[in-house]
Amino acid sequence: MERQAPPSEIIGVAAVLLRRTPDLGERLARRMRAEVESYGNESLVPFASIRTSCTRNLELMLRHFTNAAPVDTGPPKETGRVRAQQGVPLAETLHAYRIGFEFLWSELVTEARHHPAVTDSMLVALAAEVWWLAGEYSMAVAAAYRETTSELMLQREHERSVLVEALFTGVIADRTTLGETARTLGLPAQGRFLVVAAEVPAPGREALPGIEAALRATHVPSAWRLLPDQQIGVVALPSPTAESAALRALRKHSARVGVSPSYDSLRDTPQALRFARLALGTLGGRKSGVARFDDNPLAVLVAAAPAEAAHLARTGLSAILALPAQERERLLETLEQWFAAAGSAVETGRRLYVHANTVRYRLRRIESATGRSLQDPQAVLEIGAALQAFRLLPPEGESTGAGPATPG
Repeated sequence: MERQAPPSEIIGVAAVLLRRTPDLGERLARRMRAEVESYGNESLVPFASIRTSCTRNLELMLRHFTNAAPVDTGPPKETGRVRAQQGVPLAETLHAYRIGFEFLWSELVTEARHHPAVTDSMLVALAAEVWWLAGEYSMAVAAAYRETTSELMLQREHERSVLVEALFTGVIADRTTLGETARTLGLPAQGRFLVVAAEVPAPGREALPGIEAALRATHVPSAWRLLPDQQIGVVALPSPTAESAALRALRKHSARVGVSPSYDSLRDTPQALRFARLALGTLGGRKSGVARFDDNPLAVLVAAAPAEAAHLARTGLSAILALPAQERERLLETLEQWFAAAGSAVETGRRLYVHANTVRYRLRRIESATGRSLQDPQAVLEIGAALQAFRLLPPEGESTGAGPATPG
C-alpha cells in the first residue's frame, strides 16, 4: 500500500508519544498481563518478554505515523513466532494485539487533545489508518504463528518417530533414558505394554489412520512409527480393560494386524515387535483381521519358519494337493472345519451346510488319500500342522495345483 506522509500535526502527536514508549510499553504489558489468560502465566510467558514486545511494537507503530515508509511487519512476525514457541494460543495472541491497538488509539486521542491544530477530520483519517495497521499486524502475527506451529509439529513428529524407532530397535536400554523417552512419547515409564504391527495398503499410507487419537479417547496411550511396509506401535495398558479397548479400536480398521503378548518393560519392545510380526504372519491369505500372538501358538510356529512350513505342507498333504482344484479345496475346507468343530461331524456339517454323513464321507476320502487315520492322535497332529502350514503359505504356493512351492 503506497502511503502519503501524515499531516505534520499528527506527526507531532506521534513524536511526543515516541519519547514515552518505555513507560507506555510497561503500562500496556501490565494491562495484557491482567486481561490475557496465558500472559498471566509467568512460567509460560515471562513478563519481560511481554514488556519487550509491547515496547518494540508501540515504537514501530508510532514511527509509522511520522513518515510515509511502508509497513514493517518484522516485529509482529517475530511476536507470532515467539508466542507459538511459548505455546500461547493464537486466539489469545490476537486478543493481545487488539488490546494493544485499543491502547494505542486511546493514547493518540488523549495526546491529540493537547494539540489544538489536530482537527476532527484528521482524527477520523488517523482512526482509519490505525485500524488498517491493526489488520496488517494481525495478519502478520497469525501467518508467522501458523508457520512456526507447522514447523514445530513437524519437528516434534520427527523427534517422536526417532524415539519410537529407538524403542523398537533396542537402542534405548538405560533406565533413565527409557523414562525420559516414555515421558516424551506420552507413555508411562512402567506398567504393561503390547506392540502392534499392521500391514500398510501402500508405501507411505497408514494401515490404521487415526489410531493414536482413537486409543487416546479411551485413555490408552500409544506411540507409532510408519515404515514402508508396516505401521508399528507401542500401546500402554494402564488398566485391566485397556487391552480389550485397544483390540476393539484395531478391529474397526480393514487391515491385517498382528498383536504381541503384553509385557512389563519397555526394554522388551524389540522382542515384542518380533512377536507382533509373527502374529501378523498367521493371518495367511486373509485380507484383514487382528491376530494375537497367543491366539494360535501352532500358527505362530509355522509363521516363524516359512521354509519349513512349506515342506511340512507339501509332505503332509501331498496326496490331497495333487487332486483337481475343486475337490482339493472341498476336502481341505472340510478338514479345516472339522478341526474347528473339535472333531464333530455333526457340527462340521452345520458349518458347511451339508449332512453329517457327507462330512464322514469326505473324511474317509482324506484318510484314503493320505494313508493316515483320523482316529490316530499322531496322524491328526501331523495333518493339522500341515493344514495350518498350507493355509499360511502365499497364494503362489498353490498355483501349480501340485502343492506349495518350496520358498527360495
